[in-house]
Amino acid sequence: MTDSAAPDDVPARLAALRQLMRHHQVDALLVPSSDPHLSEYLPARWKGREWLSGFTGSVGTLIVTADMAGVWTDARYWTQAEKELAGSGVQLMKLPSGASVLYIDWLAAHLKPGQCVAVDGAVLGLATARLLTQALAAREILLRTEPDLLCEAWPGRPALPPGPVYEHLPPQASKSRVGKLAELRAAMQQLGATRHLISTLDDIAYLFNLRGADVSFNPVFLAHALIEPTRATLFVAEGKIAPALRAILAEAQVEVAPYAGVGAALAALPHEGALLLDPRRVTYGTRQALPSKLKIIEAVNPTTLAKSRKSDTEAAHVRETMEQDGAALCEFFSGLDATLLDAQRAPLTELDIDTRITAARARRPGFVSPSFGTIAGFRANGAIMHYRATPASHSVIEGDGLLLIDSGGQYLGGTTDVTRVVAVGTPSAAQRRDFTLVLKALIALSVARFPRGTRAPMLDAIARAPLWAEGIDYGHGTGHGVGFFLNVHEGPQSISQAAMPEPQTAMEPGMITSIEPGVYRPGQWGIRIENLVLNRSTGSGEFGEFLAFETLTLCPIDRRCIELALLRDDERGWLNDYHATVRSRLRKHLSGAALAWLEQLTEAL
Repeated sequence: MTDSAAPDDVPARLAALRQLMRHHQVDALLVPSSDPHLSEYLPARWKGREWLSGFTGSVGTLIVTADMAGVWTDARYWTQAEKELAGSGVQLMKLPSGASVLYIDWLAAHLKPGQCVAVDGAVLGLATARLLTQALAAREILLRTEPDLLCEAWPGRPALPPGPVYEHLPPQASKSRVGKLAELRAAMQQLGATRHLISTLDDIAYLFNLRGADVSFNPVFLAHALIEPTRATLFVAEGKIAPALRAILAEAQVEVAPYAGVGAALAALPHEGALLLDPRRVTYGTRQALPSKLKIIEAVNPTTLAKSRKSDTEAAHVRETMEQDGAALCEFFSGLDATLLDAQRAPLTELDIDTRITAARARRPGFVSPSFGTIAGFRANGAIMHYRATPASHSVIEGDGLLLIDSGGQYLGGTTDVTRVVAVGTPSAAQRRDFTLVLKALIALSVARFPRGTRAPMLDAIARAPLWAEGIDYGHGTGHGVGFFLNVHEGPQSISQAAMPEPQTAMEPGMITSIEPGVYRPGQWGIRIENLVLNRSTGSGEFGEFLAFETLTLCPIDRRCIELALLRDDERGWLNDYHATVRSRLRKHLSGAALAWLEQLTEAL
């Protein structure tokens, strides 16, 4: 856990930091939301931006100068940031969609020639470092990537997480690590590389069929990996891999080395051959450790592409997992409805939602943990896209309103992510209209067919079209890739208008992606409906191979929130077919009140 700053704590922390900056002759300190592996969700040790500013969102960049401190973040977090930064002296700097590195332009514009910007090179992405270097050099501004001022400014900075590494075993792990290593080496050979450096944690966990708990909600562990023609080295902290597992890895020619030794190992690499690395998945500090004369080949990690394309066996496990997850959700929602109808009940709060939904999942076979922190937002809180209820700030669920619940689970057989909005009391006509428009957006993309290889960002407008027709939009992407008992957010595909339609974003069979359009009315309500879908081939013809989506998520959509007059016949048909599938696949896992709830909620319109 990090000791997140309350607004009253922030000025003292910034004052101490500024004193260190003066001592080191630093005019601006850049603190990204990042670690040495460029993870989305960070171990406590690297939550420096959160500790210094008090802003707890998962995306944001802090800049501190002698007379200014600001957090740059995008529209998903504006409402949250405004609330958390209030009274702290840290400004919210709003990033427009697709302008994630606008803070670089701010630095170049506000610092003078000869001044110095500092950032910890160990956590600065290589691609970002190149943009930063170019922009600052044009203004004759110095960039320093050492020392890490956070270590001096942060008393009691958390240590590395000590949890053990364990195997992801058959039957869920259907492909051996030996087989995955062989496929990776074949891809390396095609690219002309004799060695390959991997720093991203989900790539490493996938490749070696290993899992851990170093990052909240994501079953990964801190490590770097160096792949060579006949051996691989896994750089992991001492004590995390037990002797028995170390012996199993040795059988696959995988050596284990100290986590802190990766820099020295890279510096000692021979100059012959070529090293493959992904500039978007390696930090500047890691790149600087490599010998200057070593040939570097830059390309997307082959494992990033491989793990995104789930095999038929993995897809079958995901379908089984979705049945268990859907059954857990039915038990939860049926219990929620019963509680809301009980006039004698104790007050129900947003905090209770996370407790109840996690307990329901925990009763299901194969469950490991939530896949992210549950979002439960009632009324106006639902309009905060990444809202988090806390003991100090949450709402009681009573009266009339909409309750948005975004949750997910990590299971041995897959990762889930689902959002549903339920009616508490009687929804208004305006709420039913918004809900139905979001449902139409979900359906529009769910039924789409498209050529194989279509760049994922190009699909974003299909979901937005029903909302755009009504002058409505939403400030987040429509869909993200999802791992197989791995990160709930996984590339390379991203159905988002803010993403670049690059070659690696091409939609391929086996990819699992979310579809999650929404409407958010600040101060009133928020609506998002989210299903996970699987890319499946519909066959080839004169115009090539086409793909379609198989909906994986199994959870009823609250019909009480629908304005039926706004649905076309084909949209009603889709919803009836979906609910029939949900009923047929979940009823065998349920009994009693949960089964009765399922049958009632899945009746045809």
